[in-house]
Amino acid sequence: MQEFFLYMKHSLRSIAVGFCVVFAFLTSLHTSGQTVGSPHHQLMTLVETHAAEYRQVSKQIWDTPELGYHETKSSLLLQEHLRAAGFTIQAGVADEPTGFIASYGQGKPIIAILGEFDALPGLSQQLVPERKPISSDGPGHGCGHNLLGAGAALAAVSVKDYMVNNHIAGTLRFYGTPAEEGGSGKVYMVHQGLFKDVDVVLHWHPYDRNVVFNGGALAETSAKFIFHGTAAHASLTPEQGRSALDAAMLMGNGVEFLREHVPSNTRIHYTIPRGGTAPNVVPDLAEIYLTARNPSLPVLNDIWSRIADIAKGAALMTGTQTEVKIVSSDANVIPNNVLAQLVQNNFEEVGGFHMSEDQMRYARSLQATISGTEAKDLDRTALILPLRATDPNDPSPSLDVGDISWNVPTIGFWAATFPAGIPPHSWQATASAGMSIGQDGMVVASKVLAITAIDLFANSELILEANQELKRQLQGKGYQSAIPSGQKPVLDYREN
Repeated sequence: MQEFFLYMKHSLRSIAVGFCVVFAFLTSLHTSGQTVGSPHHQLMTLVETHAAEYRQVSKQIWDTPELGYHETKSSLLLQEHLRAAGFTIQAGVADEPTGFIASYGQGKPIIAILGEFDALPGLSQQLVPERKPISSDGPGHGCGHNLLGAGAALAAVSVKDYMVNNHIAGTLRFYGTPAEEGGSGKVYMVHQGLFKDVDVVLHWHPYDRNVVFNGGALAETSAKFIFHGTAAHASLTPEQGRSALDAAMLMGNGVEFLREHVPSNTRIHYTIPRGGTAPNVVPDLAEIYLTARNPSLPVLNDIWSRIADIAKGAALMTGTQTEVKIVSSDANVIPNNVLAQLVQNNFEEVGGFHMSEDQMRYARSLQATISGTEAKDLDRTALILPLRATDPNDPSPSLDVGDISWNVPTIGFWAATFPAGIPPHSWQATASAGMSIGQDGMVVASKVLAITAIDLFANSELILEANQELKRQLQGKGYQSAIPSGQKPVLDYREN
């Protein structure tokens, strides 16, 4: 009898252990209310299936950083992987050698995912938590666009597989968009009508936190104001000279006086890349490279017309001629509350990620290189911040996705790929973007993009509501880009 009870005791224990194992397995297939076999669960599984491949893609792009409109290797790499996954590739779109569209499916709805891959000048960096460039003054992915493009492609491939497996109708597009950093690559795509039939556009961007980006950013216009004068001997025959440098300096002075009479959330910054060759030669060529920004595109357009008048006045005062070359112009991002709530819900479902001990040690070393960041919370990668309205007075960058958002319902989000307190456009961000911290955040972003895309394919009412929301947000506003109609991309904008 004692042996029987011992047998039953061990049997019940085995059953209990087995039940716990099964329960744990089933629990692992759920996240924040996610149901096993649901569309969201299927998509997250597909993202994980392809993740290793696209982690490597992100590292390959990181290893070969390329500046805007010259991202030949990066663009071709993404095209090759998307083509192998079953997408049709249209290369060289919008007169951009590295721009492309990858498409799968046919008919409506048309859901687009954006991918960037350009690097920044001067931010070359080894994968170490101290300043060590790979190449002196070389480019580097200090804004994490290696992650952005690869992560967006990972989402697109996963959505495509889901569409095949579940016979989903519609068209999925991946837009390979070059030269976001100062080249306005997406704007030229808008001008050439490449988004006119798209129903919704999705995008993401690396950052040091997880938060939905519902509108905001600063409208921006950049141009090179080139003054042409007359050279002369500055001492022997100064009366024969007409100084282009004088004109550039007078323009700069005029802009400084203008600052008092523009909205306080306006930004104006400039350099003088060319100002003459020798003190005793009256400069016959000078240039101001100027950028102006404001949270409102119409307000910025008014400010820009005043800046252009200052340039004309400087030329008139000095007897010189002025030439204006618009380099870039990005609109502010129009919010879409319908899409923002959808992405917020999906972001909370996916959740972030917790750093490993090795990642935390590396992150603390990076934080120690920036004053004031040492105590920043490293668990920020796991936290999804609440949805909130954009404050037009918040510090903000400019993004060329803004022009898309004036024409198509658009939504995006920041995903934590840098340790807390690490700013974009820094060597510390470059280092983060090349290692597992960045790649883990990239996978989170891919899951959010993927499940949001499939929600839109499955719910035409959501798309209708998003379009109605865009019309409401644009009421009384008009889209007008500072880039002249018919102008082609400035492929050499990084050069004088």
